[in-house]
Amino acid sequence: MTYSFFCPCPRGLEAALAEEIHEIAQQSRTLKVHNQVPGGVHCSGALADSYRINLHSRIASRVLLRIANGSYKNENDIYDLTLAQPWEEWFDVDHTIRVDLTAIKSPLKSLEFTTLKIKDAVCDRFRDLYAKRPSVNTRTPDMRIVGFLDANTYTVYLDTSGEALFKRGWRQETGDAPLRENLAAGLLRVAGWKPGTVLFDPMCGSGTIIVEAAQILAGIPPGARRSFAFEKFLGFDKDEWLAIKGSFKPSPLPTAPSIFGSDISGDMIVMTRNNLRNAGIQFDVPLKQIEAQEVKPPSETPGIVLTNPPYGERIGVRGDRSQAPDEMAAAFYREFSGTLKQRFAGWQVFLFTADLSLPKMLRLKESRKTPFFNGALECRLFRFDMVAGFNRRDEAKPKEA
Repeated sequence: MTYSFFCPCPRGLEAALAEEIHEIAQQSRTLKVHNQVPGGVHCSGALADSYRINLHSRIASRVLLRIANGSYKNENDIYDLTLAQPWEEWFDVDHTIRVDLTAIKSPLKSLEFTTLKIKDAVCDRFRDLYAKRPSVNTRTPDMRIVGFLDANTYTVYLDTSGEALFKRGWRQETGDAPLRENLAAGLLRVAGWKPGTVLFDPMCGSGTIIVEAAQILAGIPPGARRSFAFEKFLGFDKDEWLAIKGSFKPSPLPTAPSIFGSDISGDMIVMTRNNLRNAGIQFDVPLKQIEAQEVKPPSETPGIVLTNPPYGERIGVRGDRSQAPDEMAAAFYREFSGTLKQRFAGWQVFLFTADLSLPKMLRLKESRKTPFFNGALECRLFRFDMVAGFNRRDEAKPKEA
């Protein structure tokens, strides 16, 4: 049987996610990628294809299985469509549930009330059949039911993932404002990083970018160390899941380091080491405690610098608290820019930030900027090609005759 799936992702990563699902589909005769929409990708396949995407996708936030969709005019239409679905074929009355609803241009007054109607419909379905209803658990439900409304269509999904997919199961500790794992993986893909290319994160924090890259290099699927909601579905095919899970082959261990990190904070370096260990990384990832303005290229071969620099108050950890945050930021970026220009010729530098004035502070002209959203925060991935002497903003302009 063919099912329809929707895989949400951080906004800005839809094309990267579609490309990734195409790669996952190489292992399946049934998985097909359909259209990208803002915030995700539609695809279809056998139920086992949802197992595959959950195991292998680094960029998707969840894998949602479409149960039904139809037009609506009011909350009662939504209740009726939800009530008509065979929920009892998917899970048991003893499973706990949670309902979430998102809407774009819906005419309904209260999403809270509509969410309650969806929950009531699922519970009433079980009550009608078994004179018993499932309990609600908003924190750690067995089953998540997800509704989506646009101006006149209602779609209801069953979440096959459970906890969001960016929760890989390796992160024990985080610093301030950690980057979500699926966003870090998307940035690596958009930056064009591939195993074999040197990667350096000079402001690595708790190591999200480094751990994602190290797992890619090791051939460890992002979902290898966690469980999923589909494992609790009625009729779950455990043998098929174990076959899918057992079919990936880890890559041979690299003979020389190609992933490097540094941070001003020794605590962050310890955290990154712990996270690498928890993520199953069994090769050396050199890490150094040093200020970003002081770094030198970690290899003679130029590669990619990819980092999520601190902003605002987070720059305050760099010492001089007598300066205002924006003065501190300007001074820090001026020094960091000098380091990049003098020491990193031939490297591609990617900086992911919510501060859209970053190129101006660095006095560098970006060669590309890609818009993203980190949650609701609008961000950019700025790319700077460090060509010796030609990347300053003032030198980028042609000289007058």
